[in-house]
Amino acid sequence: MKDKKQPELKEKYINEVVPQLQKEFGIKNKLAVPAVTKVVVNMGTRDKLRNKESRAELERALAQITGQKPSVRQAKVSVAGFSLRKGMPVGLKVTLRGERMYAFLAKLFSIVLPRLRDFRGLSPKSFDKNGNYTLGLVDYTVFPELALDKIARDQGLEITIVTNTKDRKKAKRLLALLGMPFAKNQDEISVKKGRAN
Repeated sequence: MKDKKQPELKEKYINEVVPQLQKEFGIKNKLAVPAVTKVVVNMGTRDKLRNKESRAELERALAQITGQKPSVRQAKVSVAGFSLRKGMPVGLKVTLRGERMYAFLAKLFSIVLPRLRDFRGLSPKSFDKNGNYTLGLVDYTVFPELALDKIARDQGLEITIVTNTKDRKKAKRLLALLGMPFAKNQDEISVKKGRAN
């Protein structure tokens, strides 16, 4: 069953965001309009992945959150100081595109972020030089799919929204028009600590 929010957000992009961006930035070709190409969700879980029960629990949770089975990320190099060997599992990753991407973004913007305690907006300074935005959540239980009584421990995750523009101004405007809640000024940015009371 498809998330009802997905077509709404995609339609909003096509019917409202694209024309607005063309107008604001003088873009004549629709194919040149900035767009979100994928969303990458990472969960760093090295120690927890060594335990089969913990690993299964986290894989289930991330699959519920994203609607897609995560892949296990392995260490590329060995680091003696961290007791880390090459090939050892260090995290979980999901890459969302198309329908699942829009469904996840709609949920993130309209449900998850507003549930954060004392949330007053995201920092507009978290774009990288390629126009991609990364945000971290210290507690993944803010996602409504997760049953709190079935989760044994808190776990954070990192979300990267990848765009096809290297212009930070255009990338920010794109996400803002899609509904991403940016703080109006730096002083209003809240610290994200989990589910609201």
